[in-house]
Amino acid sequence: MKQLFSTKEVAKFLDINEKMVYSLISEKGLPATKITGKWLFPRHLVEQWIETHTLNYPEPSTRLPPYHGLLIVAGSNDPLLERTLSLFNARNPDHIAVFGNIGSMGGLRALRLELCHIASSHLLQENEEEYNFDFATQELEKMPAVINFCRREQGILVQKQNPLKIRSVADLARPGIRVVNRGPGTGTRLLFDRELRKAGISTDTLDGYHHEMPRHLDVGIEILSDRADAGPGIRPVASLLGLDFIPLRWERYDLLVTKERFFDPGVQLFPGILHEQSFNDLAGTFEGYDISLSGKMVFPRQ
Repeated sequence: MKQLFSTKEVAKFLDINEKMVYSLISEKGLPATKITGKWLFPRHLVEQWIETHTLNYPEPSTRLPPYHGLLIVAGSNDPLLERTLSLFNARNPDHIAVFGNIGSMGGLRALRLELCHIASSHLLQENEEEYNFDFATQELEKMPAVINFCRREQGILVQKQNPLKIRSVADLARPGIRVVNRGPGTGTRLLFDRELRKAGISTDTLDGYHHEMPRHLDVGIEILSDRADAGPGIRPVASLLGLDFIPLRWERYDLLVTKERFFDPGVQLFPGILHEQSFNDLAGTFEGYDISLSGKMVFPRQ
């Protein structure tokens, strides 16, 4: 079991008084769960919350070199993005696009450290309406340009024909249900944790909560192989693997670029593909994508 802080212990860990802890729960989303009338704080989620809310980082010692044909994309994993990168490479023999699968938070961090040209992200904000803006503002000194890649449907992947009759996140707390999860810092994990809190489910009660997979497809394969019964993921993976799907929400999945790298040749070429019929055809091979905003500037608004 992961370590749990008491209110007194988390106050000492954060070097604040206990009254301030309650304010952070209600106003800043400090991860907490109430059991038998007492607040408990999973240490790993508290550490993740601190990292998410950190404003200032040391300057990187090295930066991206001038663009010479290598386009680096890093952040949140997506099957359509992977196929679009392959399409980019086939269309542009003088360029090579590579992807680093490090989660949405990792992508923003890589963008700040100038380790990538484009970050892919789908981080839901506290108001549950907008995506990425608050996180980008916290991570970066200047707001980057934000281009929509797609909208996609997030939910819970379950086995074909849903034999355990799982209908909602609350059902995952039933005895005998095994879950599989995404890693900390991914937008899917953050959404899943949010939905678990809404349902009043402690992560320590879920069998398999700490069984983490690096990609959406890997979560689906665990369920398809009967090593898990359910896990957070996107509808396109369910359609690809023939799994059932319990929808939670449509989300905006964006590409973020700093203004310093916006006019690099590869960065300019890549969004152009999102307006082509070949991209439409790729998206059409899956269920669960909406490409009506694909390639459009989200920020600054045009």
